[in-house]
Amino acid sequence: MADVNALTSSAYSQALEVIASVEPRVAEATRQELADQRASLKLIASENYASPAVLLTMGTWFSDKYAEGTVGHRFYAGCQNVDTVEALAAEHARELFGAEYAYVQPHSGIDANLTAYWAILAHRVEGPWLQNAGVKNMNDLSETEWERLRNELGNQRLLGMSLDAGGHLTHGFRPNISGKMFHQQQYGTDPETGLLDYDALAAKAREFKPLIIVAGYSAYPRRVNFAKMREIADEVGATLMVDMAHFAGLVAGKVFTGDEDPVPHAHVVTSTSHKSLRGPRGGFILATDEYAPSVDRGCPMVLGGPLSHVMAAKAVAFAEARRPEFQTYAQDIADNAKALAEGFLKRGVKLVTGGTDNHIVLLDVSSLGITGRQAESALLDSGVVTNRNSVPSDPNGAWYTSGVRLGTPALTTRGLGADEFDQVADLIVNVLKSTSPGTTSAGAPSKASYVIADGVAEKTKAAAAELMGRFPLYPGLDLS
Repeated sequence: MADVNALTSSAYSQALEVIASVEPRVAEATRQELADQRASLKLIASENYASPAVLLTMGTWFSDKYAEGTVGHRFYAGCQNVDTVEALAAEHARELFGAEYAYVQPHSGIDANLTAYWAILAHRVEGPWLQNAGVKNMNDLSETEWERLRNELGNQRLLGMSLDAGGHLTHGFRPNISGKMFHQQQYGTDPETGLLDYDALAAKAREFKPLIIVAGYSAYPRRVNFAKMREIADEVGATLMVDMAHFAGLVAGKVFTGDEDPVPHAHVVTSTSHKSLRGPRGGFILATDEYAPSVDRGCPMVLGGPLSHVMAAKAVAFAEARRPEFQTYAQDIADNAKALAEGFLKRGVKLVTGGTDNHIVLLDVSSLGITGRQAESALLDSGVVTNRNSVPSDPNGAWYTSGVRLGTPALTTRGLGADEFDQVADLIVNVLKSTSPGTTSAGAPSKASYVIADGVAEKTKAAAAELMGRFPLYPGLDLS
């Protein structure tokens, strides 16, 4: 078999030549993006590096095909090959996660959540409503009946994790469409520990009686007991939906098992296929057989034409995740997060919940006298890519924030271990302690502008580049 690195270099070099023949600036930006990613410390918890096989799968003529509908039941002719790759992606997803049903059409995590919400509404509200009305579909309803159904669909209750506690925008945040679809309330975390309080959550669920309880997170650095979440949902007659977009790789890699694996406990599970799962940018849904027919209506209920080239790439990524070495990778993600957290704690930096047992480390930088936005910007100047994030009861709100969210999946893909993550913590702490607030035009302290001590950014950027040079991204890929 030919050398894989040589094949990869040849494939990308030739592809960029073809792109450059039409728009050289796009080809150059693509080259520069690889160079930038190779040189920087990528610690954004929602990012990773897909394999060349996954990336190459997306650049095919599957991109040219419309395929609304489902496998074997399309609204366009000539979809037999799309049927093949979609069925493969769904099969790999079912086997990987031990799910009864998988739907791989969602274009993103938000699309997956919207599809899941409407599928649950269709299953729990629309279906029984139509049955009681004695009709088979909505087209048979009178205008008066249709308005009554619309009113009922639009007034269901959703209970999700609040944004500042670590939840996601799509878990009922009012500016998001999910907060407008539902009569929603939010649950938070214990104000002292920052940990989920299941008793308080259960009490709120009993009082509010939601149709849907959403579990899962985007910035909560601990594991969740999904068996307890299901008990709460069952007690109040709610559907349990889990958004595992961030930690799907830890589920696939068997780091989260038993009560911490959402798939055996939730009615519906949504996810992205990138992040810790290391696939293409996209979404997917897992569900019990009970909810499968409603989820299968995602297109055209919520989604437009599925992205066939991305579904093909999902099939490749799920196949990769079923290999034994992915379990080693997933465990390394969690181990490296602990090492990173310990590196901050021993250097006196405050962490939300005091540590981590997943892939996320959430810094509270308020004690350093800066905002999350200032910290994020100063770190970027220093070759460290992160994102600012709210902390519980954040006094700076969701824009400036008091926190910085870090994740270990991407650098773990590059091969960094505990010693290197301790070094990363040292670099970050040095930057943060060397950063101070700037001033506004009126001379008041600013929440956005900042000042870094002379030479710190340059020194850190050089150290980051040196460290990344020891763990090359896509080794053997030469585009010179």
